[in-house]
Amino acid sequence: MSPTRRPSAAAAELGAVDHIVSTAAAHHNVAVRDLDHDATVTAFEAKVIGPLLVAKHFGPRMPATGSITLFSGVAAWKPAPEYTVMGITNGAVAFAVSHLAAELAPVRVNAISPGIVDSGTWDGMPEADRDAFFSGVAEGIPARRVGTVDDIVDAAQWLLTAGFVSGETIHVEGGARSV
Repeated sequence: MSPTRRPSAAAAELGAVDHIVSTAAAHHNVAVRDLDHDATVTAFEAKVIGPLLVAKHFGPRMPATGSITLFSGVAAWKPAPEYTVMGITNGAVAFAVSHLAAELAPVRVNAISPGIVDSGTWDGMPEADRDAFFSGVAEGIPARRVGTVDDIVDAAQWLLTAGFVSGETIHVEGGARSV
C-alpha cells in the first residue's frame, strides 16, 4: 500500500481479504541525543500506528480464517546504542499483536521478528565490508549464518496456515536473542 494511501480507502476499494502481511518500517537509527521528533513519529506511524489502522479497517472484512502478520525485529530484544527507536517500535509490534489477536479474534494476528538477513538491505555496503559484517554476525549466533529471504518467507507462509497460532511473535534470527 502506498504511504499516501489510507487504510480506510484501501479497505473500501479492495473489500474482503484473507491475509495481510505488513513489512512497513521507517528507521530512525540515531543516538537518543540526536533524535528528531518528526523522524521518530514517522517510525511509529510506519511500524505501529499504520498497522493498527490496517487492523481497524481490514479486520472486520476478514474471514474467521484470516490473518494479519506484522514484522518486529531483533532490536526489540537486543538493546544497542543508536537503535532505541527501532527497538521500541519493534517491541510495540510484539505487544500490538497480543492485543490485536484478542480484539480481532478469530482473525489471527502474529509477528515475525527477523534477525540479520541477507535480503538486499545491506547491498549499499562495500562487498568486503558486508561480507565481514555477515561473517561477524554468523560467528556470534548459534545458527552460525545470517538469515536468508527464504527463511523469512517460510515463516510467513507457515503463519498464513497456522490456524492455532495467534498473538505470537515468531523469532527468525538464528538464536541471536540467546547470546
